[in-house]
Amino acid sequence: MTTAQTVLIVEDEFLIRLSACETFTEAGFVVLQAESGEQAVEILSDDSQIDVVFTDIRLGGALTGWDVAEEARIKRPDVRVIYASGNAIDPTRNVSGSQFFGKPYDPEVIVDACRRPAAR
Repeated sequence: MTTAQTVLIVEDEFLIRLSACETFTEAGFVVLQAESGEQAVEILSDDSQIDVVFTDIRLGGALTGWDVAEEARIKRPDVRVIYASGNAIDPTRNVSGSQFFGKPYDPEVIVDACRRPAAR
């Protein structure tokens, strides 16, 4: 029996976060959620199993999704990172092996991307 993957969803817009959480839960993922970059970094610092970080880039606090991804790679080098944004991507901030999806995105496409092995 395989264990379910755990995804940390980082999204400051409540309804978007709720929708993403429901989609991932229905797809069999264990879901952790953060409404800010600061909260995401706290979660990344604890003992929780996290396989994938799915983060919006523009967040309401001082930290951006870029910052969350960089912290994730420092604290958990093997974590998969997937970004989403309605704005253009900044390729200089991408962590290695990450993926970017523009908003609006198809939630099932994101779920499929999270299931695939990370490219390194």
